[in-house]
Amino acid sequence: MSDHVASWYAATANSHQPWPQLAEALDVQVCVLGGGFTGVNTALELAERGFSVVLLEAHRIGWGASGRNGGELIRGIGHGLEQFAGQIGQEGILQFKQMGFEAVDIVKRRIQRFDIQCDYRPGYADLATRPSHLHALEEDLKDLQSLGYPHQLKLLDASELKQQVVKSDFYVGGLVDEGSGHLHPLNLVLGEAEAAAGLGVRIFEQSAVQKIHKGERPRVETALGSVTCDRLVIAANGYLDPDLEPWLGGKLLPAGSYILVTEPLGDEQANALMPGGHAVADLRVELDYYRFTPDQRLLFGGLCTYSGKDLPDPSKHLLPHLHQVFPQLLDVKVAYQWGGMLGIGANRLPQVGHLPDCPSIHFAQAYAGHGLNASHMTARVLAEAFTGETRRYDLFASVRHMTFPGGKWLRGPLLAAGMSWYRIKDRFGS
Repeated sequence: MSDHVASWYAATANSHQPWPQLAEALDVQVCVLGGGFTGVNTALELAERGFSVVLLEAHRIGWGASGRNGGELIRGIGHGLEQFAGQIGQEGILQFKQMGFEAVDIVKRRIQRFDIQCDYRPGYADLATRPSHLHALEEDLKDLQSLGYPHQLKLLDASELKQQVVKSDFYVGGLVDEGSGHLHPLNLVLGEAEAAAGLGVRIFEQSAVQKIHKGERPRVETALGSVTCDRLVIAANGYLDPDLEPWLGGKLLPAGSYILVTEPLGDEQANALMPGGHAVADLRVELDYYRFTPDQRLLFGGLCTYSGKDLPDPSKHLLPHLHQVFPQLLDVKVAYQWGGMLGIGANRLPQVGHLPDCPSIHFAQAYAGHGLNASHMTARVLAEAFTGETRRYDLFASVRHMTFPGGKWLRGPLLAAGMSWYRIKDRFGS
């Protein structure tokens, strides 16, 4: 597919005709900026509720993180929810945890309803590289069980993990979750865009918004057209131009994440390395995440950079991580490598709300690398709010989000300096 990053996903994408460029003036109830999971699913949810919707994408549908990520569909929304107890109480924390389960179910139901061919496979495991991680997973298991999590969970020691999930000496145990899983994210978002269009959403690609006019009825301008609407949704996440909406851009830091995909390794070797077919990720600050693709390539991701620029040769940095996990793959050949920007907020909870100076402009962003499921949840929350069901929207909006210091040029280096402390602490932890 042209105009997508040269990834394994793009090379194996389902056939899809480009959407047109906006070249007219339109007037609708809702205009959505961003053709990733958040934007596409917000448009789809609103169309299901009878709204007239236009979606504008600056590049191609799925061009950003939604079409480049690790493809891991993992339960949960946000990190360290207890930090918000003073703002939302224990009942609010419980609601977020339940939404973390519901978010995965939304994706599964969407795949089934619209028959989206995206290689969904159940099975995911969190991996412990040290005893403290294993203790954290024990606490996670107790918490999930107390919440009535409806899927099979298994806490494994090092020996059991080798037999059932990952044949590697790098881990001391893990927690298997059969309710989470993995899929082809670009094919998912392309299928969801087709479904939205089938419900009446008008989609335009190569239609970057150049200016936003605020007011009771916002208006956006592109190079060749414009859209006036009752409500505007900004869903650009890590690729939001901070100059387009400075207040919102200041709440978000683009961070680079990277993936390599090997040559096909064959069924025998794939099953020997990862016998359960799970997707996995470890609990370190600089985590590794990986899985096998349907054609038995190892898809291996990790790293996190804050320069705002892509690494020119991601495999140079990722291969040492891969070899640490699987030293038997020292001679493996890399067939694809790519990166992209995800959006991180200071407290690592997705940000949902409206602009303080324009209540008719809404946003959802900052998934901190766990956006596949969370974006589907925030899309539903936005659609609920637009039909008067504001309980969950108000819960998200009640959480305060810090503006990153230093402006758009310094916020990345300042966060990188802060993160280096956590990396050192993580590296020498027990």
